[in-house]
Amino acid sequence: MMTAARPGDTGLAGPGELDRYPYANAANAANANSTASPDRAERVPQVWEGSETDIGRVGRRAAGSRGRGLHGQLVQQLGQMIVSGDLGADRPLVPEEIGQRFEVSRTVVRESLRVLEAKGLVSARPNVGTRVRPVSDWNLLDPDIIEWRAYGPQRDDQRRELCELRWTIEPLAARLAAGHGREDIQQRLADMVEIMGHSAAQGDTMTFTRADAEFHSLLLQLAGNRMLEHLSGIVSAALHVSGGSGGCERPVETSVGQHMRVVDAIGGGDAAAAESAMRQLLAAHLETAGQGSGTPVDHVVPAPREH
Repeated sequence: MMTAARPGDTGLAGPGELDRYPYANAANAANANSTASPDRAERVPQVWEGSETDIGRVGRRAAGSRGRGLHGQLVQQLGQMIVSGDLGADRPLVPEEIGQRFEVSRTVVRESLRVLEAKGLVSARPNVGTRVRPVSDWNLLDPDIIEWRAYGPQRDDQRRELCELRWTIEPLAARLAAGHGREDIQQRLADMVEIMGHSAAQGDTMTFTRADAEFHSLLLQLAGNRMLEHLSGIVSAALHVSGGSGGCERPVETSVGQHMRVVDAIGGGDAAAAESAMRQLLAAHLETAGQGSGTPVDHVVPAPREH
């Protein structure tokens, strides 16, 4: 439930409400390390590692989009606060006060609010100012909003909705892919399964998840439907927040076999078998994820994206 605006609100969380958000410390550290203007901060190294030579394009879109500058940090911070309900619908956001609270320049605040406006989270109108918009106006297919919802109070609903969406589009994509005969992409699918198998044997969850995300993105590309391909970012976000299509904290060999059955059916041109194999893969994911649905799990909030 969204938090209603309170009389006398300045548009920011009150004293103590920001303590559980990491932005302030990160911003201060970035300012301390910056040798240029306040708008420019030294980037923090990526938290994951991997060899581009070994895994090709695996996760390149997700990896390349995650920045650590003040702008990305503020978008992440305000976005989380809006999606979690700490900044409720119709709540005013005063740029000057945001800048003072988070110790960033007006340029950083202005650009961050523009990003949030593009996502449907806020609206800016003359003589009214910038206000938080109701959830009905949000772009719920935006990968950032998907992640913010998945790591906030709405995480159960978000993960269920993502699973339902994937159940709708991915079996269809597998069926369509079986009729296109793109050997180059089929080989890439097989390569991703091989990487998943190797990383599963090594217990390398990060590489497994990246290869998994690339597999499903390639599948949507192979379907030959540009609208389905456009949804690849959503599927990647879904895999990111659910721990992969196996729904587990650690990669498992059974998931690798299920992915290979999809590849074999597509390679054989068997549309019905490809669709069935994908449904079995997703069903195993839903079953595994549902086993722990009643147990709260603390997750690390994903890093902000570069906007």
